[in-house]
Amino acid sequence: MIRFCSMSRQLNRTEKRFLEQLRVRSLVQEGERLLLAVSGGPDSMALLWLFLAVRPVLKLELQVAHCNFQLRGDESDQDEALVREVASRHGIPFHSRRFSTMEDSRAWKRSLEETARIERYGFFNELLDAEGLDRIVTGHHVNDNAETILFNLFRGSAIPGLRGIRERHGRIVRPLLLLERSEVMAYVRGRSVPYRIDSSNLGTDPDRNFIRHRVIPLIEERFHHKLLGSLQRLSRHAGELEEFLELHFEGLVQRSAGLGLENGTMQVRALQKLTTFEQKELFKRALRELGCEATARMLDQLCRLLFLQPGRRTRVSGTIEAVREGNLIRFREVDSP
Repeated sequence: MIRFCSMSRQLNRTEKRFLEQLRVRSLVQEGERLLLAVSGGPDSMALLWLFLAVRPVLKLELQVAHCNFQLRGDESDQDEALVREVASRHGIPFHSRRFSTMEDSRAWKRSLEETARIERYGFFNELLDAEGLDRIVTGHHVNDNAETILFNLFRGSAIPGLRGIRERHGRIVRPLLLLERSEVMAYVRGRSVPYRIDSSNLGTDPDRNFIRHRVIPLIEERFHHKLLGSLQRLSRHAGELEEFLELHFEGLVQRSAGLGLENGTMQVRALQKLTTFEQKELFKRALRELGCEATARMLDQLCRLLFLQPGRRTRVSGTIEAVREGNLIRFREVDSP
């Protein structure tokens, strides 16, 4: 049996800081109906406890969503049981769904991480609409953001990838991005918050675990715990740059015909007048519209295509290729290789 502490108490320092940041950053508005994503781990349980603490102040309505990906057998079921019991004890509506993530990963030909992400946010968005809720709230913190930035960096991400995890994205907000993992752990221990440890996070596989357990601690030790703060600032600056670039390219496309994707084509001469950076950013936006991944190698190939003879082509995905046709770059469907 799990013991639960009463939530009718004074806010501690972390909870006051959390409340202040919710207001200052306008992440949550008074009276909103929130869906908290709770896995049962310390991060998401801390998120739940923090919102239980500030709920009376902001007059919030909370609901909890839990995803059971059935990847760890009994451990996955015990995670679900803990979150269900906590939600019940605090009178919070609880929603759970079980996914055949391993089978879906094979069928979709995607990684387990990507498959789980698709399943997770699909479920959350369904609940948001069905329950008439305002926002999805997840428990990502500063260390998660640092891991994401380094992961993107090591696999060759462009500048926008250095933004890491967004504080807000559509209807999703991530208010724990002001706390480091050590602060989260200090909070759950100080408040006797029950939580479970995901054993799959303890080793050094996959790559994210290696970054978490080996890369970040080593750099933090050598550079006197400056890495997380530096990456957080980089993330913020990359976000500001991304916002500027979005406005710049929206205006560029509106002012100059042929720079946007129209009927599957873009104009070569209009693109040739731009800098390489601008060409890549416009191709990136076109690929996004087509549902294709914009890798650095692919963007380089598309830029080269602007200066090659008509008839030259490059494959941009399993079913789409780009062809130089006179003054046009045409994106068209082809048979799978």
